Amino acid sequence: MKKKADIYRMVTPDHLCPWGIKALDLLRRKGFEVSDHHLETMEANQQYKEDNGVDETPQIFIEGERLGGYDELREHLGLGPDPEEGESYQPVIAIFAVTFLMAITATWASLGSFSVIRIAELFIAFSMCVLGIQKLQDLKGYTTGFVQYDLLAQRYVPYASVYAFIEAGGGILMIAGLFTWIVAPVVILVSSIGALSVFKAVYVEKRDLKCACVGGGSSVPLGFISLTENLMMMAMGIWMLVQAG
Repeated sequence: MKKKADIYRMVTPDHLCPWGIKALDLLRRKGFEVSDHHLETMEANQQYKEDNGVDETPQIFIEGERLGGYDELREHLGLGPDPEEGESYQPVIAIFAVTFLMAITATWASLGSFSVIRIAELFIAFSMCVLGIQKLQDLKGYTTGFVQYDLLAQRYVPYASVYAFIEAGGGILMIAGLFTWIVAPVVILVSSIGALSVFKAVYVEKRDLKCACVGGGSSVPLGFISLTENLMMMAMGIWMLVQAG
């Protein structure tokens, strides 16, 4: 026999509570028979909270006993914190996975074969472009995180914004191998400073920071991934100079 659950959540013409939707979906997927109670105005939602002495909705009841909100439901079901909260490498995994597949298909489209060297070149260049876009879409948020660990940005804050343009622009020009004798040295220089900054902050000072590599508000911990980003840029810059030489 299915367990019964009641959920009280805000469903108004202007606002559909995302936590209510997630809680309702989770209850149904776990086999509960759910009575879904809508709070259809902001006033009704506020009145419900005052009447029941709670600070938030949704509110969930299992077999008539109040459980709490979405977080309490996950805890009750033994699921732990919501995966969308806290530290996560998902943003960079998604970026690197997609740019790697883009590199493979672009190489096949242009050469009609799978050249490992060309795939590696395009993978790094595409990754630089996408990571640059992530930074440029929210320069204020990105620079706030970047200045916390980058050695040059701490001394000259505008450099944080410059870095984002260098990364995106460098990736664009590297795709076609344009202006190598200008692009490659600049990329090598900024990525070397970046690698040194990350190494100092994480492995020497043992600081617990978020990486600005995927832009502002990142949940990615500063560490190996951040160091890898800079090392990839360094390798690409050196490789371009070798090829041009």
